[in-house]
Amino acid sequence: MSKNKRFDKVLTKTEKIKRMQSAKNEDVEFSADQADAEDLEAIRRSEVADRRQQRIIIDNE
Repeated sequence: MSKNKRFDKVLTKTEKIKRMQSAKNEDVEFSADQADAEDLEAIRRSEVADRRQQRIIIDNE
């Protein structure tokens, strides 16, 4: 039996939501004192992308 994982499997909506939720809970250190303009822009863009992704998943249900 091959131990290679298949990455071409089509995920169900539940599997996609579970993966997305686990990715949102990554432990990342962040210091607002040391953040520069690029860090703050990255955070803003990440939050916008999260809201957009959540809306797409909810709309498709």
